[in-house]
Amino acid sequence: MSESVQKRRRIQRSSPPPVYILDGENDTYEPYIPVAQRREAKLAKLSALSVSSDLRAKAKKELEELLEKEDVQREEERRREKARKERTLLVEAQEVHSRKAAEDASKTEVEKADEVDAEILAAIASRRKLASDLELAKGIQYSESLKSSWRPPKHIRERTEEQHGRLREKYHIIVDGENIPPPIEHFEDMKIPVAMLQFLKSKKITSPTPIQLQGIPTAFSGRDMIGIAFTGSGKTLAFCLPLIMLALEEEARLPFIRGEGPVGVVLCPSRELATQTYENVLSWTAAISKDGKYPSLNTLLCIGGISMGDQSHVLNKGLHIVVATPGRLIDMLEKKKFGFGNCKYLCMDEADRMIDLGFEDDVRNIMSFFKRQRQTLLFSATMPRKIQDFAQQSLVKPVLVNVGRAGAANLDVLQVVEYVKQEAKMVYLLECLQKTAPPVIVFSENKNEVDDIQEYLLLKGVQAVAIHGSKSQEERQYAIKSFKSGAKDVMVASGVASKGLDFNDIQHVIIFSMPKEIEDYVHQIGRTGRSGKTGIATTFVNMSTPEQTLLDLKYLLMEAGQKVPPFLQTIEDPRAVQGGSLKGCPVCGGLGHAISNCPKLEDAQRRQMASHRATHGDGGGY
Repeated sequence: MSESVQKRRRIQRSSPPPVYILDGENDTYEPYIPVAQRREAKLAKLSALSVSSDLRAKAKKELEELLEKEDVQREEERRREKARKERTLLVEAQEVHSRKAAEDASKTEVEKADEVDAEILAAIASRRKLASDLELAKGIQYSESLKSSWRPPKHIRERTEEQHGRLREKYHIIVDGENIPPPIEHFEDMKIPVAMLQFLKSKKITSPTPIQLQGIPTAFSGRDMIGIAFTGSGKTLAFCLPLIMLALEEEARLPFIRGEGPVGVVLCPSRELATQTYENVLSWTAAISKDGKYPSLNTLLCIGGISMGDQSHVLNKGLHIVVATPGRLIDMLEKKKFGFGNCKYLCMDEADRMIDLGFEDDVRNIMSFFKRQRQTLLFSATMPRKIQDFAQQSLVKPVLVNVGRAGAANLDVLQVVEYVKQEAKMVYLLECLQKTAPPVIVFSENKNEVDDIQEYLLLKGVQAVAIHGSKSQEERQYAIKSFKSGAKDVMVASGVASKGLDFNDIQHVIIFSMPKEIEDYVHQIGRTGRSGKTGIATTFVNMSTPEQTLLDLKYLLMEAGQKVPPFLQTIEDPRAVQGGSLKGCPVCGGLGHAISNCPKLEDAQRRQMASHRATHGDGGGY
C-alpha cells in the first residue's frame, strides 16, 4: 500500500449545532451559549471600549461580582443535587407520615370517621356493573328499554301526571326514573286474563297491593325495575305475572319446541324460596290455561338437592320459565341442558342478597350466558341505598318503586323485645309459645342451637320440626310441608327460612337469638303480619347481644312506633355523643351504625378472605 493510503487523515469536524430554547411568549428559538463563551464575550466587549481607566475598573468589578454570583449559584445547585441523591425513600415516607399526623391531629373524631366512610363507599362504588362478558368485552351499552306490546287503558293514559302523583301518595308509593308508567288501582285495568282474575278472587285477592299497583304496570311496559316493599306485600305476584304474560305472548306467536327457551328466569337465594315461587308459578299458569283460551306453559325448577331427571318431561319440551338458585342454574347452563339465547326477562328475588358479595360472582357468571338485551327486575324488602345505586348502574333506564323505607319493619307486626338470660331462654320459650295459637316459627342463628331447641320442644310434648342449611333437601322439604299442612305446630329454623317464605296464618314469630344484621331481623319478623294480617314478634336479647345490634334494634322500634324497653333506651349512640350525623348505613340499612362498623360488610370481607385462602391453598388443615 502507498504511504498516502496508510496515513490517517484528520477529519475536521464541524462545530456542534446550536441548542434552541423555546420562548413561551412568541414561540421563537434562541441559541444556548455556554457560560465560558459568555464570559469571554463580555471581557472582549469591555476591552474594546475606549473609555477611561475608572470606567474600565468599575466594569471589571461588576463583571467579577457577576461571575462570583454565578459561582455561588452553581455551588448551591451542586449541594442540592448531592442532597437529593443522598435522600432515601424512608426519609421521604417519614416526612409524609409526619405531615399526615399533623393534619390528622387538627381533625375531629367525627371528621376522621366521615373520611373512613367515604373511602369505603368509594371502594364499593368502584365495583364493575352487572353485565355479560360479551357486553363488557365489546363495550355494549343499551340506551333504550325493551319494547312491549302492552299499553294501559285509554282512560288511564288520559290522566294527568298530577293525578298519578295523588294516587301514589294515597298508597305511600315513592317512584324515581324517567317516563314512569302510571299506577293502576284495579287488576281488570291491567288487562290480565279473566281466568287469572277469577283465580285471584278465589284466593280473596281482589285489589292490588301498593307494590303491585305500580310494579305490575312498570314490568308490563318492559322497563327495568327496582322494587322495594315490606315483607308479605305481594312482591312475588308483581314479578311473576309479567313473566307469565310475556311467555304466553311468545308461545301464542310461535309455539316452542324441544330445545327452545326459556323466555325468562327467576333467581332466588335459597332452595325453599325457589320452591315456593315455582309452586306459585305452576298454580297461576294452570289457572290461566284451564279454560283453553291460552296455551299451557312449561316451568322448570332448577335447585340443588333434587334430581333433574324427575323433570326430564319438562326439558323434553319447549321451556318457558325457569325458577332457580344460582349454583344449579350455572351447572345446567354449562352442561347446555338449555340456554339463554332467547331469554329476555331476568328477575332476582331478595336482590340485595343476590348481588351482595356472597352471590355476585355467580350472578356475573349467569349474566355471561345471555346473548341479547333483557328486562331486569330486582325485588327485596331490604335494599340499602348503596345497593340501589350499584343496581341502577347495571339497568337500562330503571324505575325505582319504593313502598316505605328500604329495610323498615312491617307495621302490621307487634314487636316485643325482652331481656332473657342465656340459661333461661329454653324455659321462657315454653311460656312464649302459650301467647298465641300455633303455628309458630322460632328462629336461631346457630344450627346446633336449632337442633337443641327442637329436641327440647319434642321432650316437652310440642310437635316441632327443624330446618337449617346442614339438613338434606328431603329433610328440609318434609319440615316445610308438614308445617304448612298443620301437622306440626312449631318450626325451628335458621336464617334459611327467613327470606321470602310465605306461611299461612303465622301469628307469632320468636327470635331465640338476635341476628347481628338488622336486615335478617326484619326478614325474620316478616314471616308474620303478611297480606294485611297482624302478628306478634318476640325477641330475646341479653348481655351476649352486641351493643351495636341493640342500637340498630332500638332505632328500628322507634321508627315503627313500637314500645322501646327501658334497657334499650339507656343505650346511647356514640355518633350522637361525638356530634356526628345519624344517617343509616348505606350497605345494610341499619340506623344504629355507620358503614365502617357494618357487620354485613365485615361478614362479606371474611367470606372473601376465606375464599381467597381456599383458592390459593393457604387454608391450613391437617
